[in-house]
Amino acid sequence: MSASVEAPVVASVVASVEATETAPRLRTRFTDALGIEHPVVQGGMMWVGRAELAAAVSEAGGLGIITALTQPTPHDLVREIERARTLTDKPIGVNLTILPSINPPPYGEYRRAIIDAGVTIVETAGSSPEPHMDDFGGAGVQVIHKCTSVRHALKAQAVGVTAVSIDGFECAGHPGEDDVPGLVLIPAAADALSIPFIASGGFADGRGLAAALALGADGVNMGSRFMCSVESPIAQVVKERIVEASELDTNLIFRSLRNTARVAKNSISDEVVRILADGGQFPDVQPLVAGARGRKVFEHGDLEAGIWTVGQVQGLIRDIPTAGEIVRRTVAEAQAVLSERLARFA
Repeated sequence: MSASVEAPVVASVVASVEATETAPRLRTRFTDALGIEHPVVQGGMMWVGRAELAAAVSEAGGLGIITALTQPTPHDLVREIERARTLTDKPIGVNLTILPSINPPPYGEYRRAIIDAGVTIVETAGSSPEPHMDDFGGAGVQVIHKCTSVRHALKAQAVGVTAVSIDGFECAGHPGEDDVPGLVLIPAAADALSIPFIASGGFADGRGLAAALALGADGVNMGSRFMCSVESPIAQVVKERIVEASELDTNLIFRSLRNTARVAKNSISDEVVRILADGGQFPDVQPLVAGARGRKVFEHGDLEAGIWTVGQVQGLIRDIPTAGEIVRRTVAEAQAVLSERLARFA
């Protein structure tokens, strides 16, 4: 790209950097829409998004997210939200992931619990958020919908979400079936969307945040990075394993079932890959991938108890700081990249 085209892009990003008395601030459409200080979101991860972690991220100026279905009942979710509010008075979001299942949880009751608890920001994922938009919109709840393709992002925009979180192929969990990495997906989303959006999958530091902003995103969503924080409720041995692992230490499972998931490489996920590659079907691996087994990994630290999700970005994670330090460091690093390194090319 020629300098005459590149310079205005970089300059517009640098202009969004604001200094405050306590920390540099990166102001974007996303921070303005959600009323937060920094464009850094903690992903709503199953068994991980609890009050302590979400509150720590929000208190540092990012957006912490409590995972609704980690709580066994809607009443427990309300109690978890109340517990988070004793730790911070800044905005906290709630993740509600809607997936097809034989015995689905009472999504309507969880939605009502979120509204009655006074939550004003919700991250939806999985199925379309459309069935929930009337209730959330009527209660003044802003919805961020997580999706893995531009076409799904456009559908979310059409039904009235405030923002989109778009997952590249590098992400933990379900990256979709298109296999499009963030370097292509983020600018493609920027070209297509008119609402704010944040980039997810492959982000762990300020270099990633700066890159996402330069590609057209309005912030980043980080999951694996916040798993490796002091406040993360998972076992210490799991955090240490992530720090030790490289970007090569994940497996893609369920590829043949068109329900791809990126998980940590261990004996269980290796076995799942082998069975399905040999022509097996979901019933053949169901006992291996049960959610209860994955929960044991996080709660008891048995790394071989089941499958557990982590992204390729674990190859960039080398320490276990507080969640607040992750937010502050990410923003400061991004500011340095945008105002010093990239500015040299403007």
